[in-house]
Amino acid sequence: MTVDAITAPAPYSRLAARFRPLFEEIAAGAAQRETERILLHPQIRQLTAAGFTALRVPTELGGGGVSAPHFFRLLIELAAAESNLAQALRSHIAFVEDRLYANDSEWLRRVADGAVLGNAWTETGPVPVGGVSTTITRDGDDYRVDGTKFYTTGSLYAGWIQTGARTGDGQDVIAIVRRDAPGVEVIDDWDGFGQRLTASGTTVFHDVPVPGTDVITDTEHPPYDTGVYQLIHVATLAGIARAAVRDVASEVRGRTRTFSHGNGTRPSEDIQVQQVVGEVSALAFASEAAALRVAELLQEAYEAHLDLPPGEADAAAVAVEFASSQAQIVVTEQVQRAAATIFNALGASSTRRGLQLDRHWRNARTISSHNPVIYKSRVVGDWEINGTVPGFVWRAGDAPASGGAATS
Repeated sequence: MTVDAITAPAPYSRLAARFRPLFEEIAAGAAQRETERILLHPQIRQLTAAGFTALRVPTELGGGGVSAPHFFRLLIELAAAESNLAQALRSHIAFVEDRLYANDSEWLRRVADGAVLGNAWTETGPVPVGGVSTTITRDGDDYRVDGTKFYTTGSLYAGWIQTGARTGDGQDVIAIVRRDAPGVEVIDDWDGFGQRLTASGTTVFHDVPVPGTDVITDTEHPPYDTGVYQLIHVATLAGIARAAVRDVASEVRGRTRTFSHGNGTRPSEDIQVQQVVGEVSALAFASEAAALRVAELLQEAYEAHLDLPPGEADAAAVAVEFASSQAQIVVTEQVQRAAATIFNALGASSTRRGLQLDRHWRNARTISSHNPVIYKSRVVGDWEINGTVPGFVWRAGDAPASGGAATS
């Protein structure tokens, strides 16, 4: 056996074969969970037990040692089975990339041992852009956290919650809080019309103890952090498009009811129906290709951080950020179009609530409302024309009372 044969990474087919039976089981219950609003606690536990949540952790630390392109290709398959799961794990996935960059073996081992992390970043109260009302104060060698957050995606399913907080002297830090710590309350009050099962509601911290070892400063994060978060959305959208193809093809395949002015004895033989399904399939393919290109650039940026001088590593990080924005611009439109177009191949019966085919559009529209795409289009345009590299980390908040431009 050659050295190359020994060191070559396992093919994607082997990785996918390991998880596809679980994904198929998850997909089989997706419509019922949507109809009855059944939360995803069992599925999160199954994914963790199967090692999905630790796939990017190096093998020497107990994880799967999977490359970014392979992982995000698999994430697309998970999102096709249940897009709520892919989004619920968004902060967890980004945290693992973050700790890989920081070479944080302690937290990576915790993830390999089954730790799952949610988030509590966003504040919706009267906070200006760039402001943080959640406080973190010293308590001996440790800390105490107080504050309220919204859009705390996945925290109801997690054992740990990452939350942004500000010290008394104005330093922004991340406190990693135990979900079951005294003073933590996670409220299931997300009422959006899509991604209903992501557990994206409110989290309250009231004098919550946090060990000093579980506080991370902003200097410990990769420069492509924002691009990773956006890539997860793009991959989830690509999975939704794949699910739309699967479901419309299945519905057409089983239909016997047709129209006198159609083009075939059965819908599956109708050339116009075939055309619709083919267009949706192409949109899904293009969306997945865009996501995987960003994943390739993420892998290159991580390797550049390990091996290249700072200037070259910085260029690789910038490539991730702009590529994720470019993908968002295109995939946002493509997937919403695909999810709406499937109904052109079906009859009125396809709108029955039990089928939940509308969830694909609702979910895509909801994810696409994060990180508004119009701003990404402007940023990419300014970069192409003027070479402008913006600050990629951004925050939301209340605009100044005067109505002037807010700054962060």
